[in-house]
Amino acid sequence: MLAFLIRRLAQALLVMLVVGLVAFSMFRYAGDPVGNMQGQEATLDDRAEVSRRLGLDQPVVLQFARFLGRALQGDFGISYRQGRKVSTLIAERLPATVELALCASLLALVAGVGLGVLTAIDPTSLVSRAIMAASLIGVALPTFLIGIGLIFVFAVELRWLPSFGRGEVVQLRWWSTGLLTASGRASLVLPVCTLALYQMALFMRLVRAEMLEVLRTDFIRFARARGLSERAVTLGHALRNTLVPVITIAGLQLGGIIAFAIVTETVFQWPGLGLMFIDAVQFVDIPVMSTYLLLVGLIFVALNLTVDLLYYAVDPRLRIDRVAVAR
Repeated sequence: MLAFLIRRLAQALLVMLVVGLVAFSMFRYAGDPVGNMQGQEATLDDRAEVSRRLGLDQPVVLQFARFLGRALQGDFGISYRQGRKVSTLIAERLPATVELALCASLLALVAGVGLGVLTAIDPTSLVSRAIMAASLIGVALPTFLIGIGLIFVFAVELRWLPSFGRGEVVQLRWWSTGLLTASGRASLVLPVCTLALYQMALFMRLVRAEMLEVLRTDFIRFARARGLSERAVTLGHALRNTLVPVITIAGLQLGGIIAFAIVTETVFQWPGLGLMFIDAVQFVDIPVMSTYLLLVGLIFVALNLTVDLLYYAVDPRLRIDRVAVAR
């Protein structure tokens, strides 16, 4: 277990170094930071002073080392557009994105697993066929089109839910949440459904395929021959053996939801990291863009490491194989 953990940590460190190099390259080759800060009317002396203050007159290797050192300390520089610390901007926007991503992941996981089990128990029924046909909508339609459709139906026509913004939020020290207010919960419904629909369809189809395969195995026949109830066989034996690939996909999809919530946040003007990144791209705000890249890379690496450890703990075949190789 220790060797497995050390190997995974080394791989995670290597990935983060590569991500850090890509983020650092944005400062070197994307835009002109001195021009963005000084404007077109700056003199050569002014540009040289800014370059010296930013450390751009030093060797590239030393600049990269300073970049990594500051990133480890949580110092990501100053936003070219707003003139504020990027770490402050991230702290302000992070709660909105995390709240949206966690709610969407929870909805996708619970509904996807439940519908997957339901369609696997009786795959030929009319209800199962209807659910499978409806799941094609979540897989085939792009996210922005789903969001626009939900806005048109529930915000424009029915006027049940708000179409943009986060609603009223409550500040809990440095964390802000809309779950404690009625307008905040109402504003969360449409973005969560939009973001969760694709993941829900993915989980449902995955669970259904795995369940159908597991239900045909010998140990399920033996469990039924012992006189166990169908509920115990389905939930206690079949579903438990189905959850191993679901854990892997769920961990990776959570990172994907956080990273690719850009479209949903743009459609609903959700004040999260995705909308901040879009604004940074429009104004070539390199510190914000590179910090977003580092943050997304860190999230994916951390989730991958967590999934690997859970997979190692849940699947005994991995431990048996490693013991056999060691002998």
